[in-house]
Amino acid sequence: MENKQIKINPDNLELASIRSRTIAFVIDDLSITFLVAIMLWDSISTAGGDFMAVMGIMNAAFFQVVFIKFIYQTFFVWYYGATIGKLVAKIRVIDYDDFDKVTLMNSAVRSAGRIVSEMLFYIGFIMAFFTDSKQTFHDKFGKTLVVNA
Repeated sequence: MENKQIKINPDNLELASIRSRTIAFVIDDLSITFLVAIMLWDSISTAGGDFMAVMGIMNAAFFQVVFIKFIYQTFFVWYYGATIGKLVAKIRVIDYDDFDKVTLMNSAVRSAGRIVSEMLFYIGFIMAFFTDSKQTFHDKFGKTLVVNA
C-alpha cells in the first residue's frame, strides 16, 4: 500500500454505496476482532471455553480495544485514504470541502465520532440512509465523504 497524492476530480465523484460501506465495515471489524483475539489469546485460552469468562476478559480490555480502533481508523484513513476494509471494497474517504486527502486532524475527529456512534448502538451509522451525501455521524463530524475509489 502506498500513500497516493491524487487530487480527485469532483466531476467524477461517485458516492460509495451503503452495500460497499457495509462490506468495508464488516472487514474492518473482523480485522480488529482478530487483532484483539491475538492480543488477548493467553487470557482467552485459559478461560476454558467459558463464554462469560471470555466476555469478562473482553470487558476488562475495553479501553485497549477502543484505542486500537481509534489508531486503526485514524492512521489508515489519513495515510491511505481508506482502511483495509475500504481498500477491499474499493472505496475511499475524502475531505468534504476540497475533495482532497483527509488531514490527520479530520481523520482523528472522524475516528472519534465513529467510536461514539458504535457506543450509541450504531445510531450514527443510520444517518447515511437519510442524507443525500450518505454521510454518517462520523463523516459529518470529521467533514468527510466516502466515495468509490
